[in-house]
Amino acid sequence: MVATLKGTDLQRVWAIASEVTDPELPMLTLADLGVLRNVEQDAVGAIVVSITPTYTGCPAMAAMRDDLVRRLTEAGIAPVRVRVQLSPPWTSDWISDEGRKALRENGISPPGTSSRGPIALTLKPKRRAIQCPQCGSGDTEVTSEFGSTACKALYRCRACGEPFDHLKEH
Repeated sequence: MVATLKGTDLQRVWAIASEVTDPELPMLTLADLGVLRNVEQDAVGAIVVSITPTYTGCPAMAAMRDDLVRRLTEAGIAPVRVRVQLSPPWTSDWISDEGRKALRENGISPPGTSSRGPIALTLKPKRRAIQCPQCGSGDTEVTSEFGSTACKALYRCRACGEPFDHLKEH
């Protein structure tokens, strides 16, 4: 016989899972990053946590899975299975306001909103106005399309001279 969890129990599971942090952006929880998608119980009684990668091939997915299983097991919740949910694909619009604030407070420029509707085809990449998380200036320049992780670009502020990471829009 399988013990079925009630809504409040699943809310507790969600609350515990939502506290797990991203291994590459430890100032963000998986909930604030928007990768934690669902928590449910399957037919055999296992807890199934669904997460969506920020991009295909994200190397942090294995660490996220292991951290979720460990944290829930430590809380007495077992068995636990983590499912990768690819549809709908993750978008940087799913980052919470608290997550965007945490990025800024940790010197990382948060992504802008994703494009909606048709995207104009151009021969050059379209540059967005990126604000410096240190001084707030919009007078910034990209120094590398790839920062400390593949999901970040490296920028420099012309006003204060500080380098900073920018989380890319997806």
